[in-house]
Amino acid sequence: MPPSPRPLSSQSTASTPSLVAKAASPLSSKVNIVLSSSFADTEFREALALLDERGIQNTEETRRQLRLDLQKEVIDSNGEIIDEFAKVAEQLRRIGITIGRLNDNFNEIKTQIGSAHKATSTALAESSQLMAQRRRVEQKQALLAALNANFVLSADETAALTLTSEPVNDLFFATLAKAKKLSKDCEILLGFENQTLGLEIMEQTSKHINLGFQKLYKWVQREFKTIDLENPQIGSPIRHALRVLAERPSLFQSCLDHFAEAREHVLSNSFQTALTGRSLSGVEDRSVKPIELVAHDTLRYVGDMLAWAHSAAVGEREALEGLFIGEGDEIAKGIQAGRDSEIWRLVADDGGESDEFDAVKTLNELVDRDMSGAARLLRQRVEQVIQTNEETILAYKLANLLNFYKNTFSRLLSPESALVELLTALEAEALRQFRSLARDHVAAIQGEFQHTPADLRPPGFLLDALEQLTAIMKTYETSFTSSSNREQEFEPVLVEALDPFVFGSANMAKSLRAPSDSIFLLNCLLTTQRSLSPFDFTQRRVAQLQSQIEEERTRLVQVQHHSFRMESGLSALIAQLGPLGDRKEDVEKVASLEAVQPPALSQASQMLDDFLPLALMDAVEKLKNLQDSRLARGIVEEAAERFCVDFEHVEEMLMLADEMAEQNQCERDDFQSLRALFPRTSGEIRVLLS
Repeated sequence: MPPSPRPLSSQSTASTPSLVAKAASPLSSKVNIVLSSSFADTEFREALALLDERGIQNTEETRRQLRLDLQKEVIDSNGEIIDEFAKVAEQLRRIGITIGRLNDNFNEIKTQIGSAHKATSTALAESSQLMAQRRRVEQKQALLAALNANFVLSADETAALTLTSEPVNDLFFATLAKAKKLSKDCEILLGFENQTLGLEIMEQTSKHINLGFQKLYKWVQREFKTIDLENPQIGSPIRHALRVLAERPSLFQSCLDHFAEAREHVLSNSFQTALTGRSLSGVEDRSVKPIELVAHDTLRYVGDMLAWAHSAAVGEREALEGLFIGEGDEIAKGIQAGRDSEIWRLVADDGGESDEFDAVKTLNELVDRDMSGAARLLRQRVEQVIQTNEETILAYKLANLLNFYKNTFSRLLSPESALVELLTALEAEALRQFRSLARDHVAAIQGEFQHTPADLRPPGFLLDALEQLTAIMKTYETSFTSSSNREQEFEPVLVEALDPFVFGSANMAKSLRAPSDSIFLLNCLLTTQRSLSPFDFTQRRVAQLQSQIEEERTRLVQVQHHSFRMESGLSALIAQLGPLGDRKEDVEKVASLEAVQPPALSQASQMLDDFLPLALMDAVEKLKNLQDSRLARGIVEEAAERFCVDFEHVEEMLMLADEMAEQNQCERDDFQSLRALFPRTSGEIRVLLS
């Protein structure tokens, strides 16, 4: 388009204001319209885009025809629309006709329905009543079915629970559990006003439960008669049955009693067969080697019987453990059921109450009951052996063997079991027999206590007693005693097997003169100590013997020391100078003493010279009968040392007296040196007595 603003502006300046205003009004309004149109306007942009799509050129012809073309297109479009609406109007007319027909049909059907409704209203009312009654009946049927399912046993379940012809299987246990649950659930029914139904169901269910437990009780009894405990594959139904039956104490206890009686008979019969090769009924079993024929030694005979009892108890315990305890959750269920209902307390220790069920303790007690018959036979045989035995060592070995098995059964069962009490009584009987035989032996050799051997060696009865005691101590040392104080436990044996002989030796020593009495007693004590020393459970007695040995050694040292003083001729000199010290007043007394006078001192010096060459040999000769030469040397050396100490004191006092006399010699003309009369020195004495 040609630029018009500038020419219009120049024209406006040349024309008059009124003409300019009139000429510019239409054009300026259009220009203002165009200029006021924003390109951001959507309609304006669409109009421009439409012009671009038509490819219209900006020419005068195009500008003159554009409005006409656009109006023509609008008119054509409107014509097409009118044609389309004519078709729509025709379709609407047809639809109106169809709707009219449908209204006529609806009205006709409505009339017919109203007539039919009037004709069937009575039947519909009756049908509604019947439907309501049917719903009530269905609700009652559902309630009855729920009641039967939750509170009533079916005919099949009742038969499985109560009829003895039906087997005891999983259905029986499931039905019994259901019946117990029904009985507990009846408490809900008892909460309503009408309690008749709850009471009736509870009474019927309790009756079925009682019949079920009776059936289970009889079934368990039959199973116990045929069960093979030697078979490790014991079925789980019997274990399950026992766990369930435990909820009825009387029935369960009765089953245990019958089972214990049956097992007691079986084990008694087995023990009799093991002993003699024949059962209690007299049936011979050639596959068994009888203990009474095979065991030629008394100790082996008793040991074989105890070993059989131990093996039988272990086998019985293992079998019953698999039968009564079971594995896995079954153990926990049994313990929980017993604790909640306080059932297992009937088989607890002494019938006392227990907060928790101890399955191991109950099992051990049942094994103890099963072994009671065999234990009676065992007691008879062992008591017979103990009473007929006449050997002291064998009696103690029997007691030791019984102690070993007593401790073994204490660990296997319990210290309170009847079998352990039986072995305790047998052990006490064996020890009484041992003490009786030991006392009889002491009484038999009383005559030997009067004859002391000439060489002062230990008497024969003491050596024999120590030999027997050594055998007993070796037996005790190899035993597996559980005592924490073995010395205290073995002390009664020493009292019976050792003390009478040691006391007899001590009494024999009293009839001897010194030093023979001490030498004889030392020989006996040393021999006894050597026999006891190798064993750790006799150390207290060894210490007591050592104390007695030291006492006798001290006596021998004193005797030997006294002998040295007497034989050396220094006894009087040592006795008179001994109380004096190095004080001046004591030294002044020396010269006036009788033993220090020249004749007596010269004689003492001469006796000392005669004594010293053979003094040590004579001392050793006096102790030649002491069997411990090392001890003898020690005694002589200690006695000689004491004598040397005494001599040193004598020498010192004589020298002090000479020194004082030399200081006072100016006052006396008849001074005579004591050392000249008694020239021996303590050094010479020590050399000669070493």
